[in-house]
Amino acid sequence: MHEGEHVYVDSRRHGIVLVKPLSRALALAGLGCAGFVLGWPATLPGGVLLGAAALIAGGAVWRWDRTHVVVTSETLLVAHGTLRRRSASVNLTRLGTVEIEQSLLGRLLGYGTIVAGDLEIPCVPHPRELLGLVRRLAR
Repeated sequence: MHEGEHVYVDSRRHGIVLVKPLSRALALAGLGCAGFVLGWPATLPGGVLLGAAALIAGGAVWRWDRTHVVVTSETLLVAHGTLRRRSASVNLTRLGTVEIEQSLLGRLLGYGTIVAGDLEIPCVPHPRELLGLVRRLAR
């Protein structure tokens, strides 16, 4: 960020990105619990499945927490990663067409994909408000 640059939005992606990995983790946890209910020797694989479920769920939440959509007075960017932080951005002054892509579920739950030049950010919460802000700042 440059001196004098103001941050208008700094948000995470919509929680819908957690549905698939948490569903997988829940399925694995269910199988792991079944292993414990069945008793020995199924408890060993049950424990492994519970551990895998915890890793999948924890990793998904960690990635979701570490991914941010940021709008400043000069740029629109998405930053992600922990050890190796990466970001992709577009400068608002050189911004061309900005589009929103929303499925029916996206419209119902309030998320969509923002496409700004070469930058595509999926599962952005409240994409219409974000688009309005980006357009105002790009003037």
